[in-house]
Amino acid sequence: MFCLAYQAYGQASDNEGKVEKVIVENNSTSVIANDTIDLGFTKKGRKEIVGAVSAIRPESYLNYDNTQWVRNALLGRITGLYGSDNIRGLGDAMIVVDGIPGRSIDLLNSEEIEQITVLKDANAVAQYGAMGRNGVIVVTTKRGSSQFRRANVIVNYGVQAPVSLPSYLGSADYMGLFNEARLNDGLDSVFSQQQIDNFRSGENPYQYPDVDFYSDQYLRPRTQYANVLAEFSGGSENTQYYINLGYNNSGSLVRLNPDANAGSHRFNVRGNIDFKVNDFISSSLDVVSVVSSTKTAKANLLQEGMTRKPHIFSPLLPVSLIDTTLNEELSGQVEAANIYSGSLLGGSQAYQDNTPVADVLAGGYNEYISRITQVNNAIDFDLSQLAQGLSAKTYISFDFYNTYALSVNNTYSIYEPTWSNETGSPQSIVALNRLGDQDRKDLTENASTQNFITRYGFYGMLTYDKQIGEKHSLNTSLIGFANNMYIRNQAQPQKNTHVAFQAAYSYDNKLLLDFSAAYVNSVKLPEGNRGKFSPTLGLAYVVSEENFLENSAWLNYLKLKASAGTINTDYGIEDYFLYREIYEQNGGGYSWADGFNNESTRILQGRNDNFGFEQRKDLNLGFETILFNSLWMEMNAFQSDIDKQVTRLNNQYPSYYVDFMPYSNYNLDRYQGMELGLNYADYLGQVRVDIGARGMYANSERIRVDEKYDDVYQNREGQSIDAYWGLEDQGFYGAEDFNEEGMLRDGLPMPAYGDVQAGDIRYIDQNKDGVVNDQDQVNIGRWRAPWTYSTNMRLEYKGFSLFVLGIGETGHQNILEGDYFWVDGDDKYSDVVLNRWTPETARTATFPRLSSQQNNNNFRNSTFWMYDNSYFRIQRAQLTYKLPRAWVNNINMEHISVYVAGSNLVEFARHKEKRQLAGLSSGFFSTMYRSFSVGLRAKF
Repeated sequence: MFCLAYQAYGQASDNEGKVEKVIVENNSTSVIANDTIDLGFTKKGRKEIVGAVSAIRPESYLNYDNTQWVRNALLGRITGLYGSDNIRGLGDAMIVVDGIPGRSIDLLNSEEIEQITVLKDANAVAQYGAMGRNGVIVVTTKRGSSQFRRANVIVNYGVQAPVSLPSYLGSADYMGLFNEARLNDGLDSVFSQQQIDNFRSGENPYQYPDVDFYSDQYLRPRTQYANVLAEFSGGSENTQYYINLGYNNSGSLVRLNPDANAGSHRFNVRGNIDFKVNDFISSSLDVVSVVSSTKTAKANLLQEGMTRKPHIFSPLLPVSLIDTTLNEELSGQVEAANIYSGSLLGGSQAYQDNTPVADVLAGGYNEYISRITQVNNAIDFDLSQLAQGLSAKTYISFDFYNTYALSVNNTYSIYEPTWSNETGSPQSIVALNRLGDQDRKDLTENASTQNFITRYGFYGMLTYDKQIGEKHSLNTSLIGFANNMYIRNQAQPQKNTHVAFQAAYSYDNKLLLDFSAAYVNSVKLPEGNRGKFSPTLGLAYVVSEENFLENSAWLNYLKLKASAGTINTDYGIEDYFLYREIYEQNGGGYSWADGFNNESTRILQGRNDNFGFEQRKDLNLGFETILFNSLWMEMNAFQSDIDKQVTRLNNQYPSYYVDFMPYSNYNLDRYQGMELGLNYADYLGQVRVDIGARGMYANSERIRVDEKYDDVYQNREGQSIDAYWGLEDQGFYGAEDFNEEGMLRDGLPMPAYGDVQAGDIRYIDQNKDGVVNDQDQVNIGRWRAPWTYSTNMRLEYKGFSLFVLGIGETGHQNILEGDYFWVDGDDKYSDVVLNRWTPETARTATFPRLSSQQNNNNFRNSTFWMYDNSYFRIQRAQLTYKLPRAWVNNINMEHISVYVAGSNLVEFARHKEKRQLAGLSSGFFSTMYRSFSVGLRAKF
């Protein structure tokens, strides 16, 4: 047989001084074959698990990759995972923290986590009932130990900066281009050439402003953040404890009014206590509290900068430009006004209620505070006196989430200036028109509750573990589970209840059979149809346990596995009353001979007593192995059908029956693909080398859809679930496409989205009916990457460790949209319009002609706005130095290391600039950040 070392480095010695082989380090990419995996309700050895399961222990990577945010830590580390919480493309996975579903991993730091386990296939998630629909991520926090006491301190300080910021045109360029847009629409110019020249000169930026909220006048180039964590654990034979304390804060990019733009702060404390009641009863009590706050000014300059045009008015008026020598009234105004760093708050008559800089400096602040408390209690019963191998457990939990806002709402005056008419010298302000309210501070702090959620859960479990002879073993469990969540202002609580059963049989530690099932219940369904049985079956064969492989030099471990099953779920059912008939009062009017009466009732939704669960039907085939004492490999091929999805069957009822149409179970989507993970760990001389790679191909297809299109090419059936539907472009219309009257020439299809002219986007008429409209939309791409991959490398030499993690995606597209890219009407101009279509740039233009009107033809989903979204990014890198043990022992410490780290360091992509600004497509400011940090880890 082979030796498996746990968290081993180099060679390990036994008690007699003999040297054992190191097989695979328990690192960030895999869990070695004999490790114990926490599956939420139960724990099993890696070799005993039949389902598709991957796990990591943060303790194994934190020494060389100090990533405290759990979402960031998961990125690129586990096979089968999109991002941080989407398993195989099915959707957001259920997060289970210490046995409780629905909790957020964002409340945790990596330091307090013992293990993260990803349950992927139906057999692995069956015990979670309906909640396992999209897979489950199980997070287990640390416990204390009676064997040793531990104290760790981690300090991290860093800076982060936006990778890119929006690039908008200045005042003069905006004015000139807006005039061009007006002329394109047959309208007169708005700005004179003299006005444009005045703004372009820059001689008086307060009279002729060129305001850019993304400049260093308003924003810092970077912001700071800090994390401080401490953990303590220990105990005696009867009582063990674990305590985790943390604080982190991050600053704001906004330079103005740092008291209001104070950034965010978070405090967390966790206490996990285990204690022995008597010889057969033990218990645990966990208490978690997290308090976080974010304080911002009354306006968000990052968001306002996307719409505020640069020329409207100067938000600040320097007092030095105000000429009070000949005007006593003006002098009194200035003396009575609030002055901010030598300036008055500027404004205009037209925009006196929309002054973001004034809001930031004088409007007050908003502070959003979140308070979270979680309490768990578990009681374990050893019932071996009744029957050998029998045990029981009860688990009860309470969560309280309270989010509220504090605000101070000041009023203030703004001033519209009148400039002198002097020429040949700098002009001055000779009069001020006070606008807005009086300068008045809000003397109260106003509080309002944003959200209040309470959740309580319970499960009871009975387990029987029996060894039968030398070669047979049986492990069974029965679980009763209930989880209720109450959300303020929601009349119907969210409830989940089920009973789960598992029977796991093992023959000679090499043939494994796992039958896991749940009987789920849902109040979202009609009575008589609220319960359903969800069976799954898994088989595994540990080939390496065969005698003929016992002394194999190249094959240390190999397990083949297969599983199939059905998960009945109500997670795709959004409402609790979709099965009922719904009526609406005052749904229309009716009249009688004696007059008109609008009191009426109409039906909105028909009844369906056969309305039932959605189903996930699953198949998984895979293997995991260790080769040559150094190489870990795992692979899974999978198929998941999401069947009986809820829809209204429009094509199975006549059009006049719409109001009576019920909701039904019909649509079927399929997800299938393969995932592969590799990790090699060994020594090359004195250098420890650890290299890993993970990849996944995941495709999706709509198998059955209730639909009816006039043209077959528009059918969603047979297409990917993540398809983009839009028009195929043919470039721009040219002058040759129009006759002398400005009408499209005969033979060209007529667009249905408004009048067009040269410089507008031309689309393919797919059905050749002479009209370009929505019937010509086709599948033009997909928004989710079918191929995802990651790779990591760690080199360790004499206390130095270098870690690099890269992630990538390929095979998908993105569509530019939003006012940053789709510029028409009164939108602010970004630099994407510089390469606009004009008669002179017709051959090279990449942007349509400018228009001052709403242009429905140009700005819609089409291949014109689509780009390849593939990329590879160096996500993280860290250089760590571990101080020599002799130095550390001299100061009575066990471990000290220092490090420098960076994240989002460099990206390789064909359309990198578009990707970096894609966050603006939604109409809200969003950008990627690059960060650098230094830190210290100390273990006592």
